[in-house]
Amino acid sequence: MIQSMTGFGKASLQLPSKKITVELKSLNSKGLDLNTRMPSVYREMELGLRNQLSQRLERGKIDFSLYIEVTGEDTSSKINVPIIKGYIAQMKAIMPLAEEVELMKMAIRMPDALKTEREEIDENEWKEIQKVIDQALENMAQFRKDEGVSLEKEFLHRIANIMTLMNDAVAYDAERVETVKNRLRTAIEDLQLAVDESRFEQELIFYLEKYDITEEKVRLENHLNYFIETLAGTEANGRKLGFITQEMGREINTMGSKSNHTEMQKLVVMMKDELEKIKEQVLNVL
Repeated sequence: MIQSMTGFGKASLQLPSKKITVELKSLNSKGLDLNTRMPSVYREMELGLRNQLSQRLERGKIDFSLYIEVTGEDTSSKINVPIIKGYIAQMKAIMPLAEEVELMKMAIRMPDALKTEREEIDENEWKEIQKVIDQALENMAQFRKDEGVSLEKEFLHRIANIMTLMNDAVAYDAERVETVKNRLRTAIEDLQLAVDESRFEQELIFYLEKYDITEEKVRLENHLNYFIETLAGTEANGRKLGFITQEMGREINTMGSKSNHTEMQKLVVMMKDELEKIKEQVLNVL
C-alpha cells in the first residue's frame, strides 16, 4: 500500500505541572528535510530525536515542534531580590520623594531583575515526552496511509483511462493502414505509372512497418500493469512509481510520433494529459 508524504500528527499529555504537545507536519520532498523546534533545555536530545524521526518518516519536508506549557506554580524564572533592592536604593537617591510602589514597578523592568535558573533534563519527564512523540508519529503514519488510499484510487482511475485511450488508438490502426494504402495508390495513379503489384505491396509493408505501434502498445501495457502491481506492493515506493511513469511517457511519445492519423493523435494527446496528472501526484508518494 502506498503512503502520501503529506501528513499531520499531533499528540499531547498533561503532567502535574506541565502540558506537553508534539506536532508533526510533512510535505513532499526528494529526500528527508527535517526541521525541529523545541525548548533549549532539550537540545542535547536533538541528535537522538532526529535519528528516531528519520527512521520512522523516511522522506518528506518535516516540521517537528515540541511545546511545553507550564500549568502549575513551578517556574524557572525567579525574582532577583538583591538586584531589585539595589535598583530601588539607587533610584531613591535620585528621586527621594518617589513612592515605593512606583520605584518597584521601574526596578522590575530593569536588566537582570529576573533570573532564570538552568533546568536539567528530568529522565522520567523525557520518557513521558517520548511517549507523546511516538503517539504523534503514529497519528502521522495513519494520516499518510489515509492519504495514500485516496492517491491509489486516483492512480487506478488515470491508469484505466490511459488503457482505454490506448486501445481506442490501436482500434484505428486498420483504418490507418487502409488510408495510407489508398493514398499511395491514388498518388501513383495520378502519375499514370505502371506498377508491379507485388513490388507495391512490399514497399507498402516496409513503409507501414516504420509506423507500426504494436511494440509500443505492448510495452505501454506492460508498464501500466507494472504500475498497478507496484501500487499493490507491501512497500511504499514513490521513486519506483516515478521511474515507471517515465517509461510510460517514452512509449506514449513514440506512439504519437508514429500516429500519422488525426484521431489517433488526439487520443495520444489525451493519454499524455492523463500521464501528467499521474506524475504530479507521484511526487506526493512516500
